[in-house]
Amino acid sequence: MTPSMIDIRKLRKTYRGAAHPSVDGLTLHVSEGDLFGLLGPNGAGKTTILSVLCGLCPYDTGEVKIGGLDVRCEMRRIRRMIGIVPQEIALYPELTLRENLHFFGGIQGIPSDTLRERIDNYIERFDLIPHLSKRTAYLSGGMKRKVNLIVAMLHRPRVLFLDEPTVGVDVLSKQEIVAHLQVLHREGMTIVYTSHDMAEAEKLCTQVVLMDRGRIVCEGSPAELQNRTGRASLEELFMARTGLMYEYPGANI
Repeated sequence: MTPSMIDIRKLRKTYRGAAHPSVDGLTLHVSEGDLFGLLGPNGAGKTTILSVLCGLCPYDTGEVKIGGLDVRCEMRRIRRMIGIVPQEIALYPELTLRENLHFFGGIQGIPSDTLRERIDNYIERFDLIPHLSKRTAYLSGGMKRKVNLIVAMLHRPRVLFLDEPTVGVDVLSKQEIVAHLQVLHREGMTIVYTSHDMAEAEKLCTQVVLMDRGRIVCEGSPAELQNRTGRASLEELFMARTGLMYEYPGANI
């Protein structure tokens, strides 16, 4: 049996002033080496779960562990083993692409020779060599997404968290980012990825949970879920399980 990398038990989080919890008693497990999708519409609780896992959001009740370490009391150790790719571009626009990578690698304490070698490797892998001296403000949205991803990988994390990594990018950049995630998965990295793009997740993920209103609607591999439910796609399954098919009967599914 593949060892568990992430364990969440009975997690509950309600934001101040909210009428309902963002995450409502959720339990899930991510095995080491999974490419795991947290899927659902805006407001489903996906980003809250990711924020909890990254130590960025305190929670009300429950237990959350990464690599056997509790996020409430061992986050310093956990941070060394995780990489975070936020939905917003987290780069300095006035710095060049190269300067951004050296800056964030320096913050992570990576020795200069090692950092230089890793940067060279990643910029070649992501086809960014011609853009190294450009100020980040002038890079395309897809290029910025790639640099965001590289920053998260410079310290060679065991687990990579990505919040909507392909949102707002062109089709070609989206395909390239997805292809890079597949390579990282084949290399053994555990990846947790949030999205509301069911078609993309169906092609990319080994395991998924479909969420709505802070709860898990169903979980399993995309193929298992389709076989178990008789639905033709994750999108159709999600719409049926959350009632969206009936709320929007004319929707194209």
